[in-house]
This record gives sequence, C-alpha cells and structure tokens, in this order.
Amino acid sequence: MGIYSSISIEELAERCARSGEVAAWEEFVRRFHRLIAKVILRTAVRYGDSSKETVDDLIQETYLKFCADNHRILCNFDHRHPDAFTGFVQVVAANVARDHFRSSYSKRRGGNQLEGISEDFVPPAGENSPGSARVIERAVLIEEIRSNLDLCVAGSDYERSCRIFWLYYRAGLSASAIASLPGIGLTTKGVESLILRITKELKQRMTRSEPREFENKSASREGILPPESF
Repeated sequence: MGIYSSISIEELAERCARSGEVAAWEEFVRRFHRLIAKVILRTAVRYGDSSKETVDDLIQETYLKFCADNHRILCNFDHRHPDAFTGFVQVVAANVARDHFRSSYSKRRGGNQLEGISEDFVPPAGENSPGSARVIERAVLIEEIRSNLDLCVAGSDYERSCRIFWLYYRAGLSASAIASLPGIGLTTKGVESLILRITKELKQRMTRSEPREFENKSASREGILPPESF
C-alpha cells in the first residue's frame, strides 16, 4: 500500500498540494475515486446525460480541478474539522459536473452566434457572478438560514448537527451517505430524524420572522437543495 496508506487525509492533501508526488496522488485516487464517481454520476443523471463517456470525462475534470493553478484549492483548503475535506471533495466534484452541464446548455441555446454590440454597452452581471441578483439573494437566504440555524442547534453536538444540515441541503448528500461519513456517529434513521427536526424548527422560526417558504422551488434555485433522498 505504501507509506501514504496510513497517513491522515489532512496530511495526504498537504503532500499532494506541496510535493505532487505520484505515490501521494495514487493514494488520493484510491481514497476518493469512488466518492467522486458517485457524485459525478448522481449529478449527471439529474441533467439527463449519464453516459460512461460523459461521466469519465467529468471525473478527469475533477482531478484536473484539484491540480489547477499549482494545486491552489488544495493549498488554500482549511481543515477545520476531521470530515471537512471529504465534504469538500464532494462539493468540488458536484460543481465541476454542474458547471459542465450549464455551459453545455448555454452553448446550445446560443448557437455560437455573435450579435453587434455598441461601444457604450455595459453587460449585466452574469447569473452566477458576484453582484448579480441571484448571487445576492442566495447570500441573503443562506445568511438568514445560518442565523436561524444557530438558534435551532446547541450543545456538544452543535458542529456535527450544522455539518449534517449543510451536507444535506447544500452538498446534496443523502441521509445514508452522510451517515457513512467518518465522525458522524449516527445511523441513516438518526440523520433523517435530525434533519427533519432542524428543518421543522427552521421553518417555524423563519415563518415567524418573515413569510419565506424554506423548502420551495425558489430556495432550491438560490443554493439550497430540496430535501429529497439521492
């Protein structure tokens, strides 16, 4: 297995980022390939193209993402808790897949046609660019949820409860996938029960403070995934 099979995830990520050793990357692939493939496949199914060719390409794109700019995202990652990097890998893979399909859809709609643009034309902020209405609204909603979430969870399990909540609603992991993560210490039923309790209390608090529906379609569009199993 080599010297890297016994080191922590944090140290492995550090070795991959700083040294780029082949053996370190082989261990990285061994530990995370199945997880990356699962996230890519799940996202591809949602977008209607789960062919082997597409999935394989997106898996490779995910690894390239980790290597880009001298492993910038690995170097900048903050290991705030033991399970942070596993969730981070899932988010990176999901974002790579979503960006691919959104770009593909945009190109199909545009048809590679160019229109004349006047010299005084000022383009609006892109849908997902900083300053756009969507990004601002998403940030406001997430901050609102975050502040209310602090009122719904407390005690020694505070960090774990928050992590489970965000892995479910933002990373899109199922209750069973979350339960299988190291350090969670709950069964699938336990995760489902926790999410249900927090969601119910959040809805009550947010409904009292402002008439905003938490689990509706607009919430999904603003960066919070609907509560469904995957």
